[in-house]
Amino acid sequence: MKIHEKYISRCIQLAKNGLGSTFPNPMVGSVIVHDQKIIGEGYTSPYGGAHAEVNAINSVQDSTLLTKATLYVTLEPCSHQGKTPPCADLIIKHKIPRVVIGVLDPHEKVAGEGVLKLKAAGCEVIVGIMDQECREHHKRFLTFHTKLRPYIILKWAQTSDGFIAPLDTKREGNPEPFWISNPYSQQLVHQWRSQEQAIMVGTNTVLADNPKLNVRRWKGKNPTRIVLDRELKIPNHFHVMDAGVKTIVITGNLPQEPLADITYEKIDFTNNLAQQVCTILHKHQILSVIIEGGAKTLQSFIEEDLWDEARIFTGQTQFGAGLKSPLIVGNVIENKPLLTDTLTLIRHD
Repeated sequence: MKIHEKYISRCIQLAKNGLGSTFPNPMVGSVIVHDQKIIGEGYTSPYGGAHAEVNAINSVQDSTLLTKATLYVTLEPCSHQGKTPPCADLIIKHKIPRVVIGVLDPHEKVAGEGVLKLKAAGCEVIVGIMDQECREHHKRFLTFHTKLRPYIILKWAQTSDGFIAPLDTKREGNPEPFWISNPYSQQLVHQWRSQEQAIMVGTNTVLADNPKLNVRRWKGKNPTRIVLDRELKIPNHFHVMDAGVKTIVITGNLPQEPLADITYEKIDFTNNLAQQVCTILHKHQILSVIIEGGAKTLQSFIEEDLWDEARIFTGQTQFGAGLKSPLIVGNVIENKPLLTDTLTLIRHD
């Protein structure tokens, strides 16, 4: 492995420590190298905290070495004042002579300005090392700023005969989840929830399952709940309406007596549902969302071609009749056994 690739690879590895905690900031990794030895490492702190470059610089025990070192980073150093000062200014302050960057930052307040600022200060800047790998790592952040929407993950469980839910008569009027996948798959879903910024479901899913949509079987931060409720049918005592997790209800009519802890957004449900939802999520600075159902909601995003990944569990259960699974076409990356289930991973072509 070439020397630059070696250290950018380590940056990506470090950056993954920030998964789920840095939103709406990107999860960046950085290392500082002197005489072919890593003397500092850092990754993005939870939102509001220090950026990766700051943490890497602060971790260097002998700061005099910085004037002869190279700083590696997965994403272009910021050049503007946000929650924290510009990282480019800190690099210049410490007279670090060379910076190697994986991918440029498309954020309108950066977009090459970090590189220009570093070069103007006499720093040697190299851009595009492990470009594809860094783009994959920063897929949520890059999608948000280039496509003006969150990174969209579609997720559902289906029976071996292709149904996503049973006939209503099987539920006997009890609003609880009707499990298709096994407990191991269910735990994996909770891990995914801890990694993404938001989770979204439709009205029928809430009325049928009364889900909590939180992280119970994994350690991590609960995602923001996005609930589609066109006619405000969901009772206030249902789990998604509690005050435990930030919740945005997208509706066709704003309530006369809104709940104090719920944010309401109004859209036109008759046209381009998925695009309108994406606009609202972008407004709320949501970089990624898992759409967990129901079938109508999932199919809306598929038909409007607004999705990036699909994660589909196929269980051994058979319903014989019920609500058919969504129809999706994409690049199948993997079919992976999970005990009695099969997990199919699909990426948008």
